[in-house]
Amino acid sequence: MSGSPYRKGLHAYAVAVAVATGCLLFVGGLVTSTGSALAVPTWPLDAGTLFPHMAGGVLFEMGHRLVAGTVGLLTVGLAVWVWLAESRRWVRVLGVTAAVTILLQALLGGLTVLLRLPLAMAIAHAGVAQIMFAVSVTIALVTSRGWLEARARAPDAGSPSLRTLTAVTVAAVYLQILVGALVRHTGAGLAIPDFPLAFGRLVPPLASRLVLYDFAHRAGALVVTVLAVWTAGAVLRRHRDAPPLARPALLLIVLLGWQIFLGATIVLSARAVIPTTTHVVSGALILVTALVLALRVRRHLAPAAAPVTARAPAGLEAAA
Repeated sequence: MSGSPYRKGLHAYAVAVAVATGCLLFVGGLVTSTGSALAVPTWPLDAGTLFPHMAGGVLFEMGHRLVAGTVGLLTVGLAVWVWLAESRRWVRVLGVTAAVTILLQALLGGLTVLLRLPLAMAIAHAGVAQIMFAVSVTIALVTSRGWLEARARAPDAGSPSLRTLTAVTVAAVYLQILVGALVRHTGAGLAIPDFPLAFGRLVPPLASRLVLYDFAHRAGALVVTVLAVWTAGAVLRRHRDAPPLARPALLLIVLLGWQIFLGATIVLSARAVIPTTTHVVSGALILVTALVLALRVRRHLAPAAAPVTARAPAGLEAAA
């Protein structure tokens, strides 16, 4: 079904790039959490110096740039390797997309500094970072042995279909991340100072933009929770004996609970740096977990209206 052989080295390198990209998200999150975004007001160097005195906000900002440069080189290397080794055209396109995305992210990062943190640019920078992470994880997934050697396709039975549920969940999580970026970059994280209620009420008085942003993020979290639980529950009810589907479904629920805990901790700790930054990375992990689940649904399950090519063995043993 794949038309491409398994290449252990390529897959291992793709996994390493995905992990490095996740680490970059954490380092980038530290920049915002510590208020260090303009600690180095020039770009790409600090007054022509690659290694200025690394202390305070300069450490976070220049450290972020150095890690980003390293991840950028790794990503371009991955794109070249995929282009040369892969016979699947769509995977080669993914490699090119990864390289283009990392370059776009660097440009957005530079403009964000040079233009003194315009809100739209900062949110775009955060949004492209998530896409960059998602693309790297996708390349790691589709170069895995489990993906390449998968054969059996059970029907995507049930209503709504898992294809629909997983796609909607991925979209909702991404939109929630963008709203979260709006909250972070406007400083609205403590506009509502209590949790789980808002000023002691279910719906607070929306008297200011910051309160509106914060409440929208909380409302979005509720929507994502409902969708994720619905999706994971449907997967486990219909395909609990299929590890490639059941494992990311369970992980999605675990990460969701962890994310809610972190959100509460941020409010109760008055935006402590580590919980706030971890909240960003945890959101990214929820996004890519939902994405992996969506992709595996499309790999392992046939559309309900399509004929089943083979009876799926119990457990879909070819797990990625």
